[in-house]
Amino acid sequence: MKVSNPKSRNHIKVPASYSVSEVGGGHNPHKRSNVIVDKFVDSNYHRSGDVKVYHNQKFVQADGENLPFKDNEFDYVICNQVLEHVENPIKFLNEQVRVAKKGYIEVPSLIGEYLHPKESHRWLILEIDSKLILMDKDKVGFKPSHDLGDIFLHYMPKHSIGYKIMQYTHGNIHTIRYEWEGNIEVIVNPTEEKYSKYFRGNWEINEIEKFLPKRSLTCELWSSICAFSYIIKNVIKSRLFAKQA
Repeated sequence: MKVSNPKSRNHIKVPASYSVSEVGGGHNPHKRSNVIVDKFVDSNYHRSGDVKVYHNQKFVQADGENLPFKDNEFDYVICNQVLEHVENPIKFLNEQVRVAKKGYIEVPSLIGEYLHPKESHRWLILEIDSKLILMDKDKVGFKPSHDLGDIFLHYMPKHSIGYKIMQYTHGNIHTIRYEWEGNIEVIVNPTEEKYSKYFRGNWEINEIEKFLPKRSLTCELWSSICAFSYIIKNVIKSRLFAKQA
Protein backbone atom coordinates (compact mmCIF):
# COMPACT_ATOMS: atom_id res chain seq x y z
CA MET A 1 0.00 0.00 0.00
CA LYS A 2 1.07 3.59 -0.53
CA VAL A 3 2.57 5.27 2.51
CA SER A 4 3.46 8.75 1.25
CA ASN A 5 4.54 11.00 -1.61
CA PRO A 6 7.97 12.31 -0.52
CA LYS A 7 9.12 15.69 -1.84
CA SER A 8 12.09 13.93 -3.47
CA ARG A 9 14.22 10.84 -3.04
CA ASN A 10 16.38 12.93 -0.69
CA HIS A 11 13.39 13.22 1.64
CA ILE A 12 12.87 9.50 2.22
CA LYS A 13 13.70 8.51 5.80
CA VAL A 14 15.56 5.20 5.92
CA PRO A 15 16.88 4.15 9.36
CA ALA A 16 20.64 3.60 9.59
CA SER A 17 20.04 -0.02 10.57
CA TYR A 18 18.15 -0.84 7.35
CA SER A 19 19.65 -2.93 4.58
CA VAL A 20 18.86 -1.13 1.32
CA SER A 21 18.96 -2.32 -2.28
CA GLU A 22 18.52 -0.14 -5.36
CA VAL A 23 17.17 -1.58 -8.59
CA GLY A 24 18.55 0.35 -11.55
CA GLY A 25 20.92 2.72 -9.76
CA GLY A 26 22.47 3.62 -13.12
CA HIS A 27 24.61 6.75 -13.24
CA ASN A 28 23.02 8.27 -10.12
CA PRO A 29 22.61 5.75 -7.26
CA HIS A 30 21.21 6.83 -3.92
CA LYS A 31 24.02 7.16 -1.39
CA ARG A 32 21.97 5.29 1.20
CA SER A 33 21.82 2.14 -0.93
CA ASN A 34 23.96 -0.82 0.14
CA VAL A 35 23.49 -2.99 -2.95
CA ILE A 36 23.15 -1.59 -6.49
CA VAL A 37 21.48 -3.69 -9.17
CA ASP A 38 21.67 -2.93 -12.89
CA LYS A 39 20.73 -5.02 -15.91
CA PHE A 40 22.80 -3.22 -18.53
CA VAL A 41 26.47 -2.42 -17.97
CA ASP A 42 27.68 -1.95 -21.56
CA SER A 43 24.91 0.32 -22.87
CA ASN A 44 23.68 3.74 -21.72
CA TYR A 45 20.52 3.63 -23.83
CA HIS A 46 18.37 3.57 -20.68
CA ARG A 47 20.37 6.15 -18.69
CA SER A 48 22.32 9.40 -19.00
CA GLY A 49 25.79 8.08 -18.16
CA ASP A 50 27.92 5.11 -17.13
CA VAL A 51 26.97 2.95 -14.16
CA LYS A 52 28.23 4.48 -10.93
CA VAL A 53 28.85 2.67 -7.64
CA TYR A 54 30.16 4.33 -4.48
CA HIS A 55 33.01 2.73 -2.54
CA ASN A 56 30.73 1.45 0.23
CA GLN A 57 28.23 -0.17 -2.18
CA LYS A 58 28.11 -3.66 -3.65
CA PHE A 59 27.21 -4.03 -7.35
CA VAL A 60 25.14 -6.90 -8.75
CA GLN A 61 24.35 -7.28 -12.43
CA ALA A 62 20.85 -8.69 -12.69
CA ASP A 63 17.45 -8.26 -14.33
CA GLY A 64 14.99 -6.39 -12.12
CA GLU A 65 12.29 -8.88 -13.11
CA ASN A 66 14.36 -11.77 -11.71
CA LEU A 67 16.32 -10.52 -8.71
CA PRO A 68 18.92 -12.92 -7.26
CA PHE A 69 17.91 -12.28 -3.65
CA LYS A 70 16.00 -14.17 -0.96
CA ASP A 71 12.51 -13.20 0.13
CA ASN A 72 12.66 -10.17 2.47
CA GLU A 73 16.44 -10.02 2.17
CA PHE A 74 16.29 -6.22 2.43
CA ASP A 75 14.44 -3.78 4.63
CA TYR A 76 14.02 -1.19 1.87
CA VAL A 77 14.33 -1.02 -1.93
CA ILE A 78 14.77 2.10 -4.07
CA CYS A 79 13.76 2.30 -7.72
CA ASN A 80 14.49 5.66 -9.34
CA GLN A 81 13.49 6.37 -12.97
CA VAL A 82 13.41 2.70 -14.00
CA LEU A 83 9.80 1.44 -14.04
CA GLU A 84 9.01 3.38 -17.22
CA HIS A 85 11.62 1.29 -19.09
CA VAL A 86 10.73 -2.27 -18.12
CA GLU A 87 9.16 -5.02 -20.24
CA ASN A 88 6.86 -6.51 -17.60
CA PRO A 89 6.00 -3.95 -14.89
CA ILE A 90 3.88 -6.36 -12.82
CA LYS A 91 6.71 -8.88 -12.57
CA PHE A 92 9.23 -6.09 -11.94
CA LEU A 93 7.22 -4.60 -9.04
CA ASN A 94 6.39 -8.02 -7.58
CA GLU A 95 10.11 -8.71 -7.33
CA GLN A 96 10.63 -5.54 -5.28
CA VAL A 97 7.79 -6.50 -2.95
CA ARG A 98 9.29 -9.99 -2.63
CA VAL A 99 12.81 -8.89 -1.64
CA ALA A 100 11.95 -5.90 0.59
CA LYS A 101 9.34 -4.87 3.13
CA LYS A 102 9.18 -1.25 2.05
CA GLY A 103 10.38 0.91 -0.80
CA TYR A 104 10.40 4.05 -2.89
CA ILE A 105 9.57 4.44 -6.58
CA GLU A 106 10.19 7.54 -8.69
CA VAL A 107 9.05 7.88 -12.31
CA PRO A 108 8.14 10.62 -14.80
CA SER A 109 4.47 11.57 -14.64
CA LEU A 110 2.33 11.66 -17.77
CA ILE A 111 2.85 15.42 -17.92
CA GLY A 112 6.59 15.00 -17.48
CA GLU A 113 6.71 12.46 -20.31
CA TYR A 114 5.00 14.92 -22.66
CA LEU A 115 7.45 17.70 -21.71
CA HIS A 116 10.62 15.61 -21.86
CA PRO A 117 9.86 12.31 -23.63
CA LYS A 118 12.45 9.57 -24.00
CA GLU A 119 12.54 6.91 -26.69
CA SER A 120 13.63 4.36 -24.09
CA HIS A 121 10.47 4.91 -22.01
CA ARG A 122 7.79 2.36 -22.82
CA TRP A 123 5.13 3.40 -20.30
CA LEU A 124 3.06 6.48 -19.47
CA ILE A 125 2.42 6.59 -15.73
CA LEU A 126 0.00 8.32 -13.36
CA GLU A 127 -0.91 7.87 -9.72
CA ILE A 128 -4.68 7.62 -9.31
CA ASP A 129 -6.45 6.59 -6.09
CA SER A 130 -3.05 5.72 -4.56
CA LYS A 131 -2.43 3.23 -7.39
CA LEU A 132 0.25 3.35 -10.06
CA ILE A 133 -1.49 3.32 -13.44
CA LEU A 134 0.66 2.37 -16.45
CA MET A 135 -0.35 2.71 -20.08
CA ASP A 136 1.67 1.38 -23.00
CA LYS A 137 2.60 4.34 -25.21
CA ASP A 138 1.66 2.42 -28.36
CA LYS A 139 -1.88 1.82 -27.11
CA VAL A 140 -2.64 5.54 -27.04
CA GLY A 141 -0.53 6.55 -30.02
CA PHE A 142 1.89 8.63 -27.95
CA LYS A 143 3.76 10.80 -30.47
CA PRO A 144 5.34 13.90 -28.89
CA SER A 145 6.78 16.43 -31.32
CA HIS A 146 9.37 18.12 -29.08
CA ASP A 147 11.65 17.17 -26.19
CA LEU A 148 11.68 20.18 -23.86
CA GLY A 149 13.90 18.51 -21.27
CA ASP A 150 16.70 21.06 -21.64
CA ILE A 151 14.24 23.74 -20.50
CA PHE A 152 12.37 21.96 -17.71
CA LEU A 153 15.04 19.59 -16.40
CA HIS A 154 18.15 21.72 -16.72
CA TYR A 155 17.77 25.41 -17.54
CA MET A 156 14.85 26.40 -15.31
CA PRO A 157 15.97 24.48 -12.19
CA LYS A 158 19.39 26.09 -12.52
CA HIS A 159 18.33 29.67 -13.22
CA SER A 160 14.89 30.21 -11.65
CA ILE A 161 14.16 30.17 -7.91
CA GLY A 162 10.47 30.60 -8.71
CA TYR A 163 10.52 27.44 -10.81
CA LYS A 164 12.35 25.53 -8.08
CA ILE A 165 9.68 26.61 -5.59
CA MET A 166 7.02 25.29 -7.96
CA GLN A 167 8.89 21.98 -8.22
CA TYR A 168 8.88 21.69 -4.44
CA THR A 169 5.26 22.74 -3.87
CA HIS A 170 3.84 20.81 -6.86
CA GLY A 171 6.36 18.02 -7.33
CA ASN A 172 3.84 15.63 -8.86
CA ILE A 173 3.52 17.74 -12.02
CA HIS A 174 6.66 16.28 -13.58
CA THR A 175 7.40 13.32 -11.32
CA ILE A 176 5.59 10.65 -9.33
CA ARG A 177 7.27 9.88 -6.00
CA TYR A 178 5.64 6.90 -4.35
CA GLU A 179 6.66 5.30 -1.06
CA TRP A 180 5.06 1.92 -0.30
CA GLU A 181 4.93 -0.79 2.36
CA GLY A 182 3.83 -4.40 2.07
CA ASN A 183 2.55 -4.25 -1.50
CA ILE A 184 2.29 -1.97 -4.53
CA GLU A 185 -1.12 -1.36 -6.09
CA VAL A 186 -0.68 -1.19 -9.85
CA ILE A 187 -2.90 -1.39 -12.95
CA VAL A 188 -1.35 -1.94 -16.39
CA ASN A 189 -3.20 -0.84 -19.56
CA PRO A 190 -6.46 -0.03 -17.74
CA THR A 191 -9.76 -0.60 -19.51
CA GLU A 192 -11.92 1.15 -16.92
CA GLU A 193 -12.90 4.61 -18.15
CA LYS A 194 -12.15 6.25 -14.82
CA TYR A 195 -8.47 5.41 -15.36
CA SER A 196 -8.02 5.20 -19.13
CA LYS A 197 -9.59 8.62 -19.85
CA TYR A 198 -6.56 10.41 -18.37
CA PHE A 199 -4.35 9.03 -21.14
CA ARG A 200 -6.60 10.26 -23.95
CA GLY A 201 -7.30 13.86 -24.97
CA ASN A 202 -7.50 16.99 -22.83
CA TRP A 203 -8.27 16.97 -19.11
CA GLU A 204 -11.39 18.67 -17.78
CA ILE A 205 -11.06 21.03 -14.80
CA ASN A 206 -12.32 18.38 -12.35
CA GLU A 207 -9.64 15.99 -13.63
CA ILE A 208 -6.97 18.65 -13.21
CA GLU A 209 -8.12 19.28 -9.66
CA LYS A 210 -7.82 15.56 -8.89
CA PHE A 211 -4.05 15.84 -9.42
CA LEU A 212 -3.61 19.44 -8.35
CA PRO A 213 -6.23 19.96 -5.64
CA LYS A 214 -7.02 23.51 -4.65
CA ARG A 215 -5.38 24.73 -1.45
CA SER A 216 -6.11 27.64 0.81
CA LEU A 217 -4.04 30.82 0.54
CA THR A 218 -2.52 30.08 3.96
CA CYS A 219 -1.50 26.60 2.84
CA GLU A 220 -0.01 27.95 -0.40
CA LEU A 221 1.98 30.61 1.46
CA TRP A 222 3.31 28.16 4.03
CA SER A 223 4.24 25.64 1.35
CA SER A 224 6.10 28.34 -0.61
CA ILE A 225 7.94 29.55 2.52
CA CYS A 226 9.05 25.99 3.30
CA ALA A 227 10.19 25.52 -0.29
CA PHE A 228 12.18 28.76 -0.30
CA SER A 229 13.82 27.85 3.01
CA TYR A 230 14.75 24.39 1.70
CA ILE A 231 16.24 25.84 -1.50
CA ILE A 232 18.32 28.46 0.34
CA LYS A 233 19.67 25.84 2.76
CA ASN A 234 20.74 23.65 -0.15
CA VAL A 235 22.39 26.56 -1.98
CA ILE A 236 24.38 27.48 1.14
CA LYS A 237 25.33 23.85 1.75
CA SER A 238 26.49 23.31 -1.84
CA ARG A 239 28.64 26.48 -1.76
CA LEU A 240 30.23 25.47 1.54
CA PHE A 241 31.09 22.04 0.13
CA ALA A 242 32.47 23.66 -3.02
CA LYS A 243 34.81 25.87 -0.93
CA GLN A 244 36.00 22.88 1.10
CA ALA A 245 36.69 20.78 -1.99
